[in-house]
Amino acid sequence: MQIRCFCDLYVSERFEKKKNQVLKKLMERKFQTPFYLITLAQGEQNHLDIYSSLLLQQGIYDDETIFIVGIAEDYTSAMSLVECITQDIVEKTGGVEIRAYIVEQQRRFEESRG
Repeated sequence: MQIRCFCDLYVSERFEKKKNQVLKKLMERKFQTPFYLITLAQGEQNHLDIYSSLLLQQGIYDDETIFIVGIAEDYTSAMSLVECITQDIVEKTGGVEIRAYIVEQQRRFEESRG
């Protein structure tokens, strides 16, 4: 599984200080306390998906690329984070084109890094 992260990753309070450690373990597929990931939806007609980190341990994700937008400790926190992401994007753009905004921000970030 290949993991990419949004340049402005959203994280719930619990993960503020240890998001890099959590992501590293996820990439290495090391077991850790379950948490939830907010990702760009696999289908381009949708904006975001929410996955349990345990689900991504399954072999069906071996050849997948997952683009992580946020990390939360539980499903309720993940839903709150999606609400926060949506509100943030509405305030910045005046619209709700969440997927387009995230993809564009990531493109600009990657271009600025050379």
